Amino acid sequence: MNAFLHMRMEDMRVSHVAHGDYEYTQRTFIGRRDSDQSRICIYEVPPGKSAYPYHYHLKDVETFHILSGGGLLRTPEGEKPVTAGDFLHFPAGPQGAHKLTNTGTEPLVYIDFDVIHDLDAAIYPDSGKIGVWGKNINRVYPMDANVGYYTGE
Repeated sequence: MNAFLHMRMEDMRVSHVAHGDYEYTQRTFIGRRDSDQSRICIYEVPPGKSAYPYHYHLKDVETFHILSGGGLLRTPEGEKPVTAGDFLHFPAGPQGAHKLTNTGTEPLVYIDFDVIHDLDAAIYPDSGKIGVWGKNINRVYPMDANVGYYTGE
């Protein structure tokens, strides 16, 4: 993306994910394939749900701004309630681990602004997984899945 971008929320790409305790609607302003440096989305999470499991990134940095609703934020420091108007910043590495759950009765809506890299990995401590993210890859593996470096060569 090399040009100024202006878009109304109703014109953004919309996707919806629902799986067990995880559900969200995502409106994408700038996606991973649109920029080499940033990703900006608006998330709407229904009551009782989370968008993502507890995780942290090895390279990417996330910042949330809560627009409406409220929830419970889990970090390595414990759990903390969050509400509309709060800004949340998650640095790369284990100290930036987080999970945001909607504990209210209305949708939790927030802007997710990410500083991204060509390739990133996310660690999911609770389930023992690693996710590998990039423009042309989007994969999740069990952390204990290991093959020899030359296997298959």
